[in-house]
Amino acid sequence: MGRVVAFLGSINVGGNRIKMVDLVDALEDAGFGDVSTVAASGNVILPDAHDPAMLEMRLESVVQQRFGFKSCAMVRTTAQIRSAIEDNPFHGTGPEHGTDKMVHSIFLSQQPDVAAVEAVIVEHSARGSERLALGDRVLFLDYVHGVGVSDLSNKFLERRLGCKGTARNMSSLKRILGKMTA
Repeated sequence: MGRVVAFLGSINVGGNRIKMVDLVDALEDAGFGDVSTVAASGNVILPDAHDPAMLEMRLESVVQQRFGFKSCAMVRTTAQIRSAIEDNPFHGTGPEHGTDKMVHSIFLSQQPDVAAVEAVIVEHSARGSERLALGDRVLFLDYVHGVGVSDLSNKFLERRLGCKGTARNMSSLKRILGKMTA
């Protein structure tokens, strides 16, 4: 059986602190088996359940019930993680590419309207140096000068694109992919 990763949003951000050992315990108590995490930001590797939407709802419910806050879950396969790395136009080598810490793939709950993405790109081009591109249920973003100085927050993007998302940088995605394929 294959493996999937669930990216849980809002984990260890703001006041939503969870130790990964507690998250694993909560998931195992809820009937999930063979659970592991990567880093402390809500990256959970699980056996492939073949129904990503149902798995996302179950994971969100466990976090809400056990830890008392809402989280979004984005489930992706090994192939989708590989694609989120390889297809990211801002990732690679050379001066035209950003560093692994600054280049992100934002996993989205649904495919946003292309016109909405284009409007964000046009609107933001006059305000910041970040670069954006759309993939398959993923938004590629090069923060150039850092996430902390950018106006392109997750909440801003969710409002403009009409869907939820959670971001991971290239360094994290490479570690996750390595663990999924080990």
